[in-house]
Amino acid sequence: MVTLAMLPAASAFAPRSLAPRFVGGRRGVSEVFAAASASDLSLEGLTAKLEELVTAKNCGPILIRLSWHDAGVFADGNGLTGGCPNAAMRFTDGGEGAFGANAGLPDVALGLLEPITAKYVEDGGFLSHADLWTLAANVAIKVMGGPDVPTRFGRTDAKDSSESVESQVGRLPDGDKGSDHLRDIFQPKGFSDKDIVVLSGAHTVGECHLDRSGFDGPWTEEPLKFDNTYFKEMMAKSYDAETASQGCPQHRNADTKTIMLISDLALLEDPAFKPHVETYAADQSAFFKDFVSAWVK
Repeated sequence: MVTLAMLPAASAFAPRSLAPRFVGGRRGVSEVFAAASASDLSLEGLTAKLEELVTAKNCGPILIRLSWHDAGVFADGNGLTGGCPNAAMRFTDGGEGAFGANAGLPDVALGLLEPITAKYVEDGGFLSHADLWTLAANVAIKVMGGPDVPTRFGRTDAKDSSESVESQVGRLPDGDKGSDHLRDIFQPKGFSDKDIVVLSGAHTVGECHLDRSGFDGPWTEEPLKFDNTYFKEMMAKSYDAETASQGCPQHRNADTKTIMLISDLALLEDPAFKPHVETYAADQSAFFKDFVSAWVK
């Protein structure tokens, strides 16, 4: 049996904000190991449940978004500090659970995870909410055809909404802005131009929903397949500017009805971003390798 105690502790995504502790710091690694060994809780069992969920509900994309928006609030620059993957979105009375950028995550994504959360987090104390969200995203990437992503454990959960960051502004990207905005968002997290491009490749799965983002449509023709199609289609297709019914500007291919946002097409327009788009469109293995490297930061 593989247990969490056998795996590396602490995420490297936001090293300034994390410590190698489980479930709010109440239980150490050895205690988690002992509890797991004495019960039916195991990493294999948890992973299997997540695989079943992703396959049955086709919910891989929203689980990836949940993990990214939990961790992606971290910043250290442009006047911002702090933020970490602490599952603060569980609380909808304010803070991250009420951010417009997180629409659909506290209700839809957490609703899908609820039975697994009840067994492995709330009842079993096997891992934290934030660790579960990270593992769920990594499992989803693999189930949809993407690379193996190592999961590091040890995130501490927020106790209430007051442990959220103050605002999404400057921390999470806006789809209607260009390359300068992308750098303003990602560089304070420690990401390079290559990282920005490769992480944008997660748009190879999922679609925009009017009631959540104001944008409308899938990026690719197979939005449940994790591969390098996002980059290949961006290079090969033409897109016409349009305004979604909620008033958000976007671009759509007339034949396939797939979309690109302003922030997506900025990757082609920026001379420093474009070579990375070309590399990933031509070489899926390079995309997978660099994606894993950036995703686990």
